[in-house]
Amino acid sequence: MFRILSDIFWFFKGVKVYALVGESGTGKSFRAKLVAQKYGIDLIIDDGLLIRDNRILAGHSAKKEKTFLAAVKVALFDDKAHRDEVARKLQTEKFKKILILGTSIKMVNKIAARLQLSQPSKIIKIEDIATQEEIEKAIRTRKIEGKHVIPVPSIEVKRNYPNIFYDAIRVFLKRGVLPPVGTSTKVHEKSVVRPEYSKRGKVIISEAALSQMVLHCVDEFNPNIRIKKIVVKEDGQGYRLVITIDVPFGTQLSGNIHELQQYLIDTIERYTGILIEEVNIIIDKITE
Repeated sequence: MFRILSDIFWFFKGVKVYALVGESGTGKSFRAKLVAQKYGIDLIIDDGLLIRDNRILAGHSAKKEKTFLAAVKVALFDDKAHRDEVARKLQTEKFKKILILGTSIKMVNKIAARLQLSQPSKIIKIEDIATQEEIEKAIRTRKIEGKHVIPVPSIEVKRNYPNIFYDAIRVFLKRGVLPPVGTSTKVHEKSVVRPEYSKRGKVIISEAALSQMVLHCVDEFNPNIRIKKIVVKEDGQGYRLVITIDVPFGTQLSGNIHELQQYLIDTIERYTGILIEEVNIIIDKITE
């Protein structure tokens, strides 16, 4: 009900939500301002920050976190105080268009919901605005040098996050990203930072560890459900789980199984910070 009311609120305010989607390290933050200029977008949500023009209006950057998992939670506005701060600021700002950056459509939808925004009506993929060569170069820079971008000038980052500031770059409008008719081409300054977690390497959750968490969650949800098989698939943006189970006779399948799916997603994302793209449950047998 709240979701519907929120959508109606922003519809009558004439607000349109855009999404820029791409895997981590492919250059979304680097190109966010160019996308905003092309579509006349007023506000940007990127890695826990609410940005307008060259200013950070609210939130705090995921790039200041000491661990990768903590950074993911900040980017998803997992903390209530954090998301409430940004949501309140959105209520007071005058804007017609907002851009949300995320590694997947699911992530962007989750951020929009948590900030009480309507779901994105236009999805822009990083492949639409950058060549494969540019994307591969961005990924190499992320993996080898641990460099990240915050799409605001260096003076803004130095004031808020001096400990992670690394360098500043100026970017001119590039091919394929044209400004609105009647506007002039701008030069965008961006800040290059090196988060603490990027200096310590990646945190990877193995399939075995994730499977153990699934077993624990299912046992907590209903100890009578028996897991027969768990398949974990990782696609670079998140994890997909296929779980084969036996359920006892009398279990209300239409309700309980859907609740189990949501319980698994919420619990695993809350405690690990990873994204669960989907949970598919196969009921093999109804047991006595």
